[in-house]
Amino acid sequence: MGNSLNKVMLIGHLGDEVKMHYFEGGNSIGRFPVATNETYTNKQTNEKITTTEWHNIVVKNKLAEICEKYLSKGDRVYVEGKIKTRQWEQDGIKRYTTEIHAMDMTFLSTKKDLNQQESQTPQP
Repeated sequence: MGNSLNKVMLIGHLGDEVKMHYFEGGNSIGRFPVATNETYTNKQTNEKITTTEWHNIVVKNKLAEICEKYLSKGDRVYVEGKIKTRQWEQDGIKRYTTEIHAMDMTFLSTKKDLNQQESQTPQP
């Protein structure tokens, strides 16, 4: 019994389309990057500075298929999941990546939604 918690909550924009991988037995994995931004003011120059952090998101099976169907680059999403780090060896060099394995998502804005709203809006 441990006293630890591995939970991540992000709100950001998709940096690319969802890349799907399908496996025998019907399982699937989707991967896509999400960008989060932080803005602050440099106290010496009074200049606004924005930094961007990129997060590698992994979704599985049904959630992956829903993401592939409805999400596009630029869409805003809320992602809830846990951090996982994996390693592999490539050309004799150990490589690592840190991913967010999403367990819940909320689509905050999608291009498909915006396109539908524009097509339903009467034109003057």
